[in-house]
Amino acid sequence: MRALALAAVLLLALPAVAAPPGPADRDRALEILKTSISHRTTASAGQEPMLAYAGWIRSVLVGAGYRPEDIAVEPVAGTAILIARLPGRDPARKPLVISGHMDVIEARAEDWTRDPFTPVVENGYVFGRGATDNKFDISIVVTTLARLRAENWRPNRDVILALSGDEETQMRSSAFLAQRLKHADLVLNSDAGGGDLDPAGKALSYGIQGAEKTYADFTLRATDPGGHSSRPTPGNPIYILARALERLEAYRFPVQSNEITRASLAASGRKMEGPMGEALRRFAADPSDAEAAERLSSSTTWAPYLRTTCVATMVSGGHATNALPQRAEATVNCRIFPGVSSEAVRKTLIEVLAESTLSVTRNDDGSIDSPPSPLRPDVVKAVTRAVHAVHPGLEIVPAQSAGATDSMHYRAAGVPSYGVSGLFAKAGDTYAHGLNERAPLAAIPGALVHWDSLIRDLGR
Repeated sequence: MRALALAAVLLLALPAVAAPPGPADRDRALEILKTSISHRTTASAGQEPMLAYAGWIRSVLVGAGYRPEDIAVEPVAGTAILIARLPGRDPARKPLVISGHMDVIEARAEDWTRDPFTPVVENGYVFGRGATDNKFDISIVVTTLARLRAENWRPNRDVILALSGDEETQMRSSAFLAQRLKHADLVLNSDAGGGDLDPAGKALSYGIQGAEKTYADFTLRATDPGGHSSRPTPGNPIYILARALERLEAYRFPVQSNEITRASLAASGRKMEGPMGEALRRFAADPSDAEAAERLSSSTTWAPYLRTTCVATMVSGGHATNALPQRAEATVNCRIFPGVSSEAVRKTLIEVLAESTLSVTRNDDGSIDSPPSPLRPDVVKAVTRAVHAVHPGLEIVPAQSAGATDSMHYRAAGVPSYGVSGLFAKAGDTYAHGLNERAPLAAIPGALVHWDSLIRDLGR
């Protein structure tokens, strides 16, 4: 869809019809979030805590009126999944899937101010690992689906909650779910997108994530028989690797764009003055504008929007201080522009590194190639209605992530997926993946309205 058409969709979006949640809904959502945090669903904890958490969510939904046979909790790839189905009136229609992940990043109690798996409500926040990533939106969605079922609301098509168990690591369960649900019409991913607040708490914009770069790790390896350090040879793997990495540092992948990055950069350009704002606007209007692309490429903020990036992140080599090295290795992490295959990037790396004795292999990092999702008018309209129910007139900005979520596997399976989190937060306020992760309590009421509107709207 062209930028002009997208703007027209946003302007024509209708006001939301979902009723504001009451105090009981807010209290219930907070209790679900607190209980969710208390489940230690890290990779190191193993499968049983994940099965226990999924089983607890199942009990919440069954308690709200879901039929037990409509909710499956299954062990998968050393973790667990949950699939909960709210049956629709027309079983022939393709279902709506709501995605999220139950696992969380590791956290050590000795590093935190509070125990990471004991939820604490303090100073307007709920603290704990997973408070935002991704148990905030899971809790809001579970609260909403439970209330809709208790009210006997019935969608016109099946609405399916699909929760993975290893999104933060190898994504085996994510891939399993995507294959199980590849017949779906679309996915609403609770683990991406969301709203930004200024320091005073005023809403600035809302991002709907429609694409993400492919994550890929490559190992560069040089080997040699080695020998005594007193007799240097021309095949020193450390020197070979060092020369190759210098070439990599100097290389820039070609400029690329899609409808999502152009719309996102245009929105940022409208808010920014000066040469960089002008470059954003010019590039969004004409991606072949080499001068604008060059200016944006000079910025660490904007350059990743324009191209694939590859950077060395780890280096090792040698085995003794007085011996010629027999091996030298480097890990290169790439964030690949949507639509470009990781194999094509591997071949480019071989050409750029220009060392015939250096091998370049793709690591098993759990990521796969996936295309961007089209900016479907029905989805953009529904998201706009949901956001405007809480923040009237707020700008909706298409977004492309630099990292991967479960959407990657759904998109690769041919199902369009959109990051539409209900969380609004200030920049740097949630500490997702970091110490003392927290979610603002003030975000809960709006998120309940957000998800109620989305499910009612797109479940039709």
